[in-house]
Amino acid sequence: MAYADWGDADSERTILCVHGLTRNGRDFERLAAALEADGFRVLCPDIVGRGRSDRLPEGAPYEIPQYIGDVTAMLALENVTKVDWIGTSMGGLIGMAMAALPQTPIRRMVLNDVGPFIPKAALERIGEYVGTGWRFDSFDKAVDHIKRAYAPFGLTSDEDWRYLTEISTAKDDGGGWVNAYDLRIAEPFKAAEIGDADLWALWDVLSVPIMVMRGAESDLLTPDVAEEMTRRGPKAQVIEIPGCGHAPALMDTHQIDLLRDWCRSA
Repeated sequence: MAYADWGDADSERTILCVHGLTRNGRDFERLAAALEADGFRVLCPDIVGRGRSDRLPEGAPYEIPQYIGDVTAMLALENVTKVDWIGTSMGGLIGMAMAALPQTPIRRMVLNDVGPFIPKAALERIGEYVGTGWRFDSFDKAVDHIKRAYAPFGLTSDEDWRYLTEISTAKDDGGGWVNAYDLRIAEPFKAAEIGDADLWALWDVLSVPIMVMRGAESDLLTPDVAEEMTRRGPKAQVIEIPGCGHAPALMDTHQIDLLRDWCRSA
């Protein structure tokens, strides 16, 4: 598993940023640079099968126990015993699972547009596009695709869309722009019939402080679920982010400042 390491290894505080299903650790470059300037160390892994990380061999499943093992190994290698966790979508689910373990390294956590209940309709929508291969012979065509595929991120400037395209794509041997992840990450969506994902039993045993960022137009973290998250389990604080769905990109100044304030507040 490849990862970026920002800041001083001797910093008293380490922030661990974990990306979503089809994403990679470069999503957090702007945030990590801001947090580094604040004196934090920031680790941003490319979860296996994404970005610069290896692809799993045929038959090895892309699933959360694998991801937890890889993150645990990374923390051990870096001699990090406590982290503040920022997880987008899948990264938040990995964080929830790790936070429930005995002697968890997670002190506190941000969940970016994910919670303990995910509606069937949202999972079906994800299942329709994840694992679909694409290839474009020009960067501009790739930008057009990324604008459609990630419209709910809420980015507004052409500069931001081109930046997102740069970190979302890889070049193949023929010079085309292709998916920056292993298409096999879609296998869990195809292995069984999709239904609601109900993780309230996991949520109710969590005891770390949690802040939730919810895209105002999100179909994955619905308003009723976000409200329920404030009333049970760790009783999270919820902040709604206007102008985006699933999930806030954490790339604009407002969202980065919210996270900087959260990191400083510990």
